Amino acid sequence: MKKIYFIISGIIILGGLYSCTKLDDKDHATIVASQFTPGPGDVAALVGVPYTNWRTLELGRSANAIWRTNEISADETVIPKRPNGWVDGGVYQRMHYHKWTADEDNCYQIWTNAYAGITNCNRLLYQIDDGLIPVTAATKVQVEAELKVLRASFYYALIDFFGNVPIITKFDVPAGFLPAQSTRAQVYTFIISELTTNIPLLSATNDATTYGRFNQWAGYALLAKMYLNAGVYTGTPDWADCITACNQVINSGLYTLEPVQASVFATENQNSKEIVFSIPFDNVYTADGSTAWTLHMETLEPENQATYNFQNSPWGGICAIPQFISTFDADDSRLADNWIQGQQYSSSGAILIGQLGAYTGKPLAYINQLPGVDSSEEVHGFRLGKYQIANGELVGMSNDFPLFRYADILMMKAEASLRSGDAGTAATLVTQVRQRDFASNPAKATVTAAQLSQPTVYDYGLRNHLATTHDVVSDIQYGRMLDELGWEFAQEGRRRQDLIRFGVFTTKSWLSHSPNGTYRTLLPIPTSAIQTNGNLKQNTGY
Repeated sequence: MKKIYFIISGIIILGGLYSCTKLDDKDHATIVASQFTPGPGDVAALVGVPYTNWRTLELGRSANAIWRTNEISADETVIPKRPNGWVDGGVYQRMHYHKWTADEDNCYQIWTNAYAGITNCNRLLYQIDDGLIPVTAATKVQVEAELKVLRASFYYALIDFFGNVPIITKFDVPAGFLPAQSTRAQVYTFIISELTTNIPLLSATNDATTYGRFNQWAGYALLAKMYLNAGVYTGTPDWADCITACNQVINSGLYTLEPVQASVFATENQNSKEIVFSIPFDNVYTADGSTAWTLHMETLEPENQATYNFQNSPWGGICAIPQFISTFDADDSRLADNWIQGQQYSSSGAILIGQLGAYTGKPLAYINQLPGVDSSEEVHGFRLGKYQIANGELVGMSNDFPLFRYADILMMKAEASLRSGDAGTAATLVTQVRQRDFASNPAKATVTAAQLSQPTVYDYGLRNHLATTHDVVSDIQYGRMLDELGWEFAQEGRRRQDLIRFGVFTTKSWLSHSPNGTYRTLLPIPTSAIQTNGNLKQNTGY
C-alpha cells in the first residue's frame, strides 16, 4: 500500500500548503502551513504534487503523451484503422506517416504537462525559500535538491521532443512575463548542471520512503540517459560520462535483474529490485481520465473482456508491427511473454469469436499480419501484453510504470562501451540481460563482441497492401545493438528515442511509413504556445 500512500499524501497535504497561510476558521481536514513544520519524514508529502505530473506526461490525459508518441511514431507498434474506429481525425496515421503538425494533441500534451510539472516545482521552491513552507535547514537542502532534479526530469522530456525551449526557474515572475527561448545545447547544459549539482544531496536510500521519487540512483539513471543522448542533443557524444553515471547505480549494489522479466511489469511490481524509478499507478486512486493507465483497454479487442473478466469492454487499437515481431528468435521468451497472440479464449476456456468487421462469426486469433495503418481487421497484429493484465481489471491498471530500470542501466553502459571501442564489455552486459530470456536454449543468450557490430535483422521497407520494398540496412552502425534494445524494451515508450540515436527514425521505412524529413526528430512547438509567447521560434521544418 505504500504507493497508494504516496499518491494520496502528495495531494492532500499539499492542498493545504497551497492555500492561504492565515485562516480565521480552524480546518481540521487539512494541514495549514502556519501550523506545520515539516521534518525529514514529511519530504514525500512536500514533493508529491509535481511527481503526479509525470503520470499525465507519460501516459495520461488523452494518452497522446510521451508513451504513445514514442511508440506509434516508431517501428514497433502502430494504431491502425480498426473496424470499430481508431481514426480520430487521422492523428494516429499522421504519427505513423511522420506527417504531424503543430496542432497535434501529442505536441500539446507533452509541452503543457512538462511545463505544469516545472511550474509545480518552481512553486514549491519559491514557497520554501520565501518561508511560506517552514522547513529545517537540513530538510530544506534535501527537498530543494529533489525538486531541482525532478524539474530537470521535465526538461529532459522537453529537450528530447522539442529541443529549443524556455528555461524557467522562478515562480514569482512579473505580470505578462514571457520567457526567452534557449537553444537545445543551452537546455542540455542546464539539465546537466542541475543534475550534477543536486544528485549528491539526494537520499541514498532505496526503500519505501524513496519509492517513486528521485533518490541518488534514480538521479544517476536520468544523468546517464542525458549523456547517452548527448550526441543527439548537442552534436557531441559523451559516452565516458554515460558509463560513469551507470557505474554509480551498478556499484550501489541496490539493484539487480529480476530472474523473470515479467516480474518488473506485474500488477504489484512496487517491490521489484530492478526498478530504479517508477511512476506509481493504482486502478482506484489514479482512475480518472487524466491519470489512468489504460494500455489493456487500448490494445485488446472487445471480446477479450471475457478473457480477463473485465468490468468494461476493451477498445481495440494498438498492436505490433509485423516486421518487428519477425525479428525475434523463436526461443526468446520475450516473444511469448510480451505479446498476446494466437487464438483467444474466455476465462473458462471457450474459443472467442470475432464480433466486428470481416471476421464477425470467425475465431478471434491474433496473427502477425497487418494490411497497413489505414486498414485492419480484428485479428491483425499481436497485442501488447508486457504489463500484466489482472483478472477483473478496471479501466485503469495498477501496474507502476518503470521509467528507469536496472536492465536499462546495463544496456546504456553496454551501448556507450560499444561506441567507445570496448565491444567486449558491451557483449558481457548484453549477455547478462539476455540470460533470463533463453531458458529453453541457454546457449543463445550469449552475445559476442563481433555480433554486436553485425547489421540489424529488421527487414526495413514498406510492407502493406499498397507496396512492398526493402531498405538497405548496412548503413545502420551497430544494428544488432539496436535490435537488442528493441527486444528488451519493447512497449516501454522509448523506441523513437533509440531510433533517433541510431540514425533510423527519419531514414528507413516500415509498414506504411516512408521517411518524411530529417527535421522530424523533433516535434513542432504547439501552436497554442507560439501564439501565447512571441519569443518562441518554431522548430525548423514546421
